[in-house]
Order: sequence, then structure tokens, then C-alpha cells
Amino acid sequence: MTMSKTQPLLRHHLTGENEQRRHDVIRQQPIKILQIGEGNFLRGFADWMIHEMNASGKYHGSVVLTPPTPRGGTKLDKLAEQEGLYTLVQQGLQNGQKVEQRQLISVFRDYVNPYTDWEAFLQLAELESLDVVISNTTEAGLTYAEIDYVPGEPIVNYPARLTVFLHRRFQTFGDDPQRGLMILPCELIENNGDVLKSYVLRYAREFGFGEEFCQWVDEHHLFLNNLVDRIVTGMPQQEEYARLTGKWGYEDHFLTSAEPYYIWVIEGDPALDQRLPLQQTGLNVIWTHDLQPYRQRKVHILNGAHTLMMPIGLLHNRSTVRELMEDEQLGSWVKQTITEEVIPTLSLPAEQLQRYAEETYERFYNPYLEHRLLDIAMNSLSKFQARILPVLKTYTTKNGQLPQQLVRGLSALLLLYRVQPVEQDGSISFQSLTLDGQPLPIHDDAEWLQYMAQHWQESHNTSNATAAIDYSVAVQRILSDTRIWQEDLTTIPGLVEQVACNLHDMEAQPI
Repeated sequence: MTMSKTQPLLRHHLTGENEQRRHDVIRQQPIKILQIGEGNFLRGFADWMIHEMNASGKYHGSVVLTPPTPRGGTKLDKLAEQEGLYTLVQQGLQNGQKVEQRQLISVFRDYVNPYTDWEAFLQLAELESLDVVISNTTEAGLTYAEIDYVPGEPIVNYPARLTVFLHRRFQTFGDDPQRGLMILPCELIENNGDVLKSYVLRYAREFGFGEEFCQWVDEHHLFLNNLVDRIVTGMPQQEEYARLTGKWGYEDHFLTSAEPYYIWVIEGDPALDQRLPLQQTGLNVIWTHDLQPYRQRKVHILNGAHTLMMPIGLLHNRSTVRELMEDEQLGSWVKQTITEEVIPTLSLPAEQLQRYAEETYERFYNPYLEHRLLDIAMNSLSKFQARILPVLKTYTTKNGQLPQQLVRGLSALLLLYRVQPVEQDGSISFQSLTLDGQPLPIHDDAEWLQYMAQHWQESHNTSNATAAIDYSVAVQRILSDTRIWQEDLTTIPGLVEQVACNLHDMEAQPI
């Protein structure tokens, strides 16, 4: 499918001759990138970076866009009507200053829907200029499923579809090492490049493509692990959309909103920046031989701060991340805990980690985002296991004592999970209370919530349900439940006693 010849909606809003010339040139540039995914995230992240590379003159390549699922096909037609142009607005705080920056992004040269034109999709594999594949098919898209491969029929499963695509390239160019692609999966799963490669090789053998093809894929294609981070909210709410488009004087069906902060960490040889000059363009992109320290930094500082603040915030009737951080006492507690108890357990240099933490706090204060603590609260037991518990144990082993503030966060989590089952319309939900008695819905694994309710119920001093809780009994029961934690946390010296002590006084103290 080629681009629409209809009158473009946005072209005349390009400012200056340089922007207009770049937009005309992009449609003549060789297609170097196959993008699988037309959604908000890639438009506000990777496509913006490709635009910046081209604008800098350090890259000369365009993108062919394909949807990950049949539902995305209609978006291709609508985007084509805008000549591939769309608006990115970056909104938030940057170096303490409120920013609202608009750009018209131009990177797309063509659009192909594999579900309606499978052969056109496979013909893209025959392009000599093709060099990179970027995808975001969501975690649900990067999966393996048994498939009955029928040549000539479209495949919805992404790894299987990529396998057939690469096989067409192999049929066209043979085992030429120079025709291997750099493949950058941006799906939010750990070791996404390794996972995608394993699925492709598995499908290749199941589809009978031969060991020579498998060897070519294994040796000459770069399936790189990626860590991506940027909040891309996409289309603003109706009132905000009206404000922005009224200010600019045009409509945009693909208006994409994102925070100013972003980082892309790619596990690959830094020399690959000669091939895809992200770093040379001045973008916040890191090529590294080891992604793990950067993953740990994000999980334990950014995600960990969310998990840590959530129970404290909800118990004290705070509704959003920004509201909590703007509370002098609560916000200071989060920062102190990250600085004193999280950063010392991580492997990157402390100065770099502290700088990352400061950038994280600035994101938390973003006046354009309403990040609800109740949304963060989903499945908090497993999140605590992944984000906080490893730090708590590392700190304890390293220092010979418990991290007091992390333990207080755990105590708040247990208090928040002092749940009771509520039956309504034949279904069971679970409810907790704030410190002043306001009801709070708690969403987590139903079995785990039932275990928590039972532990709390059976920790009363008497059979009277209104009697005082014996916190030592409750904590002992909860922390020893390996069904929840996958291990017995009571083996951590002093943890039961400290959590029980915290629970005794927590309702009377803010932190």
C-alpha cells in the first residue's frame, strides 16, 4: 500500500524550509527500518529518535510501518492521509522547569498491512537497504504458540511472522552475512532479544526451513536485548486535546503526548552506533555489553519507589504519585529511603545512581501526569518480591542489620493487605481501610488475598473478631507463608520483630 494522495492535513504546519525539505526527503530515503507496531509508545519513543537522527544529518533512512495485529490496519490508512506526519508534544519538568514542546515527526515512507497483503510484506525482506527491525507488540505479542504453517497465508504471531520474513530474506540473498539485520524488540520483558531469537529458531525448525537458515539467523542477525523507558500517554484527554489543537490551529488524529524524560539501553557493542547513530545524535541511549545493572537500577529505584510509596500513600489518603511526593514528610521519606538503603545495594557508581534518582523524582512531580496510586497497587505482593525484597536482603547481608525504612515499607504493605472479603452480585472482592477508616479496594492474586485475610483473621487475641490483633502472630503467619513469598521471610534475622513493632505504632505515626 502506498501513501495516500489526498491533501495532507499537517504539511502546511511544518515550520520553515528545512522542516518541509526534510519531510519531502524522508519519502525518498531508502527504507532502512521495518517497524512492527504503530502504537503510541513507538511513535513517542523510537520514531522520535529516528526523526532526530535524520534531522541531525547523521542518518539517512526511512521507516516502513506494519501493524502487529489485524486491528492496526485501519490506523495505517489514517496515518497515510496525514502523509505519515504526526505531532509529538513533550510535557513535564526538565531541570526543574515546566516544558511543553511540540514537534511534527516525519519518518514513515510506506505502510504495509501483512494481513491483507502478505506478499507485499514478505517483499520488504528483499530490500537491500533494510537494516533494522524495531518492534513493540506488547508482552502478549512476544510469545510462542503452536502454529500450522501454511505458505502464503498471513501469520498473526509476531515471532513466527518474523521467522517467515527472515526466511524470505535468506531465499533472496542466501547466507550473505551482510544481509543480517539488527533486531530491537522493545517489548517490556526481560532479555527480550534473547527470547525473540529463541522463538525464531524454534519456529524455523518447526517450519522445516533447514539448518543452514538457522545458522545464518544465529550467526548474522543481532537480536539485541533492550531496556526502554519513557511514559508515553498518547492522545491527551478531550479537554487537553482541545487546548493544544486550538493553540496550534490544526487537528491531528495521531497527536502523541510524552514526558520529556527517556532512556534506551541496548545490549550490544558500542560500535553499533556507527550503524544506528543514536548516541552520536546526542540522544540518551546507552550501548552496553551488560544490560543487567541498568535493569536493576530501573527496577529498584524507579519501580521500587512506586512500590514502596504506594501503601504509605494509600493508608494516608494520598491518591497520586505527585500528591505524595509534594507532601513534605512523605516525599522526603521516599527520597531518603532510596538514597540511604537502595542505592548502596546497586552495582553502578553511586554518583550515577543518585543522578538517576533525581531524574526519577522529577518525573514523579510531572504536573501533566496523574499517576494513581491505586493503579500502582495492582499485584503489589509480587511487585514487592521483585522490586524491594532483593534490596532488603542485600542490604541486610551487606550491613549486618535490617534497612529500617524498607522494613517500614513492608510493614505498611502488610497493613494495607489487612483485607476482608466482600461478596457482591455473586463475586468476591477484597477491601482494606485507610488509617482513618476509608474503604480501599485491593486487587491482587485472589488466592493470596484469601491467605492474607485468613492470616489477619486468625491473629486476633480471642475468638472475638473485634478484639485486638496480636501483631507478632499475624506477622509470623504472613511472612512464613511460602505460597505468597516463594520463601520463608521469617528466616531473615529480626524481621518479624521489627515489622510487628512497626505495626503497633504505624497507625499513630505518619511514617
